[in-house]
Amino acid sequence: MRLHGQQLRFGAVGLVLVALVAGACTTGGGSSASPGGATSAPSVAASSGGGTSAAPSAWGTVKLAVNPWTGSRANAAVIAHLLKEKLGYDVELKDLDEGIDWQGFETDEVDAILEVWGHDADRKTFIDEKKVAQDAGTMGVKGSIGWYVPYWMGQKYPDISDWNNLNKYADLFKTSESGDKGQFLLGDPSYVSNDEALIKNLKLDYKVVAGGSEGTLIESLKQATIQETPLLAYFYDPQWAHSQTPFLEKPLVRINLPPSTPECATEGETVACDYPAYDLYKAVSAKFAAGGGRAYELIKNFSWSNLDQSTVSELIDNKGMTPEDAAKKWVDEHEDVWKAWLPAA
Repeated sequence: MRLHGQQLRFGAVGLVLVALVAGACTTGGGSSASPGGATSAPSVAASSGGGTSAAPSAWGTVKLAVNPWTGSRANAAVIAHLLKEKLGYDVELKDLDEGIDWQGFETDEVDAILEVWGHDADRKTFIDEKKVAQDAGTMGVKGSIGWYVPYWMGQKYPDISDWNNLNKYADLFKTSESGDKGQFLLGDPSYVSNDEALIKNLKLDYKVVAGGSEGTLIESLKQATIQETPLLAYFYDPQWAHSQTPFLEKPLVRINLPPSTPECATEGETVACDYPAYDLYKAVSAKFAAGGGRAYELIKNFSWSNLDQSTVSELIDNKGMTPEDAAKKWVDEHEDVWKAWLPAA
């Protein structure tokens, strides 16, 4: 998240930032951020539980990257469940920020990233140049990222949805963190985003403030909707919160930025248009693609919908289920979806 996506709070509310030490989960350096929402399981090597076939000795443990948004954890939980219970592999989940996870392909610390939002620079470096990674195909989920204000602001200020009018309302968004500029609220600070470049290139009187985790982003948007406080924030889909109260009754209002075009929809300092639509994909290490056997085949075949992912994410974030239990529940109820992912015996 995606994210840029690829998973905020308004300035008047104190923020609690939770940092998890990745050293407890990985063998390489770097920090990991907690995914948004409810309690998340730490990255640990998970023993195989009752698999139906023995994993090949060459690849007994599959190492999956988990990025700091719940959709990423939902992907990993479901694939981990199937790898363990249906194919007999062990699984190691690694909490890693976007970009850091790609480095794991080169150090053999990561076998697969199950949800990639763009990452053109990483593709060039690790797939095209170093050839330590491969594109493993799309994952079925369609991603979108945008700028949003709460419903009440769209009603009270109908023209605020046009980016050309944002400077007119900048004073409404000032916070102690943004100083004399309006605040633009980002989620997890590790998210790859174009927002600072957009603000600079569109000459907007705003300052990007990193809010923290995905969970605090959702809570901030929720409180801004309920309490009718000003908030301009980065948000995205798939995201279960869009279909829940209060957003179901009072949907967030998306800001119409300059339309995305192939020429401007790049990841860099020259961006001056909206985020493109993302056909999210999987990336795997070249070694895993060559020797991962049935585990690689499962991941290559993995493809589900926005609704599927949001269903599992909502069980984790909003129903208090562990990722493992949420994955099991979804797998038990959706054999018609995942059975097609299993490689032939």
